[in-house]
Parts: sequence; structure tokens; C-alpha cells
Amino acid sequence: MASDLPSRYADLSADEWGRLRAATPMTLGPGDLASLAGRHGPPLELSEVERVYLPLSRLLDLHVASAQARAAATDAFLGRPPSRAPFVLGLAGSVAVGKSTTARLLQALLSRWSTCPRVDLVTTDGFLHPNAELERLGILARKGFP
Repeated sequence: MASDLPSRYADLSADEWGRLRAATPMTLGPGDLASLAGRHGPPLELSEVERVYLPLSRLLDLHVASAQARAAATDAFLGRPPSRAPFVLGLAGSVAVGKSTTARLLQALLSRWSTCPRVDLVTTDGFLHPNAELERLGILARKGFP
């Protein structure tokens, strides 16, 4: 049975997604991208950041602003002083797919939006054993898996 309700999902081409950047200015330069790139991955391309990550940062900024407005309205309704709550964003994926690079890039972009003056990055990379320790334990083949 088909629904007449609009979908909450959008099927966009890469060009359509890139246009959602609107007039969002690029606030990162080539030097910034070099420092944000992963150690073993390909270098970040300015055109890819503009086409993929700027629209994403714009959408996330809209979500943050909406959450802040909702919290302010709730505080006002309840007659309590304004409060601030964190906006938490999680990234997940397979081993070595670029989660850390994406996180660093989003941190750099989001911290330049007026609604996100402070953006912290909490990684799980520090919880992983070095390869030498994995070899010593005989579990190098299980790296990245439970």
C-alpha cells in the first residue's frame, strides 16, 4: 500500500547535493586540507570538500540551530533559565574508510559556523593497540573487529 505522505528521504545526484551548499563560503584553504588529511589516505581535494562536505556542514548547522531554538523555547515555556546542551554527532564505519579524516574535516568546518563556536572531537583511535602489540597477542588478523 503506497503512502501519500512525503518521504523524509531525498535521492540526490552528486551535483544536486553539491548545489545545496548555496552560498556557503569555503573557509578552509589548501594548507588546512593538508593538515586534516589522513596519514595513509589520498590528499583531500578542495573541490570534493566544496561539493560534499560544505553542504553537509550547512545541513548540520541547520540541525544545531534548530536544536538550540527548541531548547530555548522549552526553557522559556518552563520558566527556567536558558541552558546549553551538547549536540552529539557520531560517525561509524569499517576500518580505514576515512572516519577520522571526515571527523577532522567536519570539526574544522562546523567550528566556523556561528551556531557551533566550540566543536570537540572525541576519537576511539586511542583505544586501539599498536600493530606490534596485536602481533604479540596473536590477534593482528582481527584488527578492527570484535
